[in-house]
Amino acid sequence: MQITYEDFEKVEIRVGKVIKVEEFTKARKPAYKLWIDFGDLGIKKSSAQITKLYNPNDIVNQFILAVTNFPPRQIADFMSEVLVLGVVLDDGEVALIQPDRDVPLGKRIS
Repeated sequence: MQITYEDFEKVEIRVGKVIKVEEFTKARKPAYKLWIDFGDLGIKKSSAQITKLYNPNDIVNQFILAVTNFPPRQIADFMSEVLVLGVVLDDGEVALIQPDRDVPLGKRIS
């Protein structure tokens, strides 16, 4: 299915920096709780199923891309406010999508 450029413009994909990570023991599938700094947008939370490829200490201070204009979603006892983007590999694991250099936090992808 094709979409228009106007459809794409509705999705806000922004750059953030992971500032805190905790194991999400109440999630049904292995996941981390992430706190992500989006600059002027503030700090947003997300649940991410990236435990197989990443250790918590490895992703603190890493830049990520996330959809920031989805409605918040309750996952167990945690409110996930943004959707962190990644590439789903053949084995189902998720590799994070990251900018290749330092960029200003909160900047929108276009």
